[in-house]
Amino acid sequence: MSRHAPSDVRIAFGPGRITPAVRTIIIVNVVVYLLMLFAANPIIDIFGLTPSDVLLKLRIWQPVTYLFLHDPRSFTHILFNMLYVWMFGVDLEERWGSRNFVRYYFITGIGAGLTMLLVSLLPFDATRAIRGVPTIGASGAVYGILLAWAILYPHRQILFMLIFPLPSRVFVAIMGAIAFLSSLSASGGPVAHFAHLGGLLVGYLYLKGPKNLSPSDWRLEWRYRLTKWRMERMRRKFNVHKGGRDDWDKWVH
Repeated sequence: MSRHAPSDVRIAFGPGRITPAVRTIIIVNVVVYLLMLFAANPIIDIFGLTPSDVLLKLRIWQPVTYLFLHDPRSFTHILFNMLYVWMFGVDLEERWGSRNFVRYYFITGIGAGLTMLLVSLLPFDATRAIRGVPTIGASGAVYGILLAWAILYPHRQILFMLIFPLPSRVFVAIMGAIAFLSSLSASGGPVAHFAHLGGLLVGYLYLKGPKNLSPSDWRLEWRYRLTKWRMERMRRKFNVHKGGRDDWDKWVH
């Protein structure tokens, strides 16, 4: 009589629960979306992220407020953004705590907005077109959430296009590649691909960079990086293959 170990594979749609910060983010976005159904143009003009307004009219609140605006003509815009916040944000909030999760959400979202501002200053026709076009949506913060989730849970499976199972790190790499390739051909289109890339980049720098600028933390960070580099060099030199448990790449701030 043979015995089979129970399978660890389980299929689920989302985390099946909701945490306080994720709930608040979704509620605020839905309320603002309902308001935009009746007064979309003035809200977008004042609170959407338009680089020329931020730089010339000093509407410095726009890199924050644009995160809560979604296209009222497209229900899928807010639907998928909030779906991703729920599906991937719950795990992050439970692991980090509500305060750290909210901080990360705004850092990546605002960082994505600042990326749009910087890109709009580049001397190219495609980037000049961005200066007068408002950017709205939480996609930059959503891409930051996806990146963090992939770093913390790199081997979890995600159904890409609801068909192909992929490890989360591969899924995020594909999403980043799509955003990058789209940004090369985008010219003022409705999707802010540069904001997506900005969310990924800022999220990576926040998670993998030094915790702060104090000399002691910088010293510890560089000592860790140097030790890791030496270990990898010795492995290659003596042709030693990795085995057992390796937690080198699981340091996340």
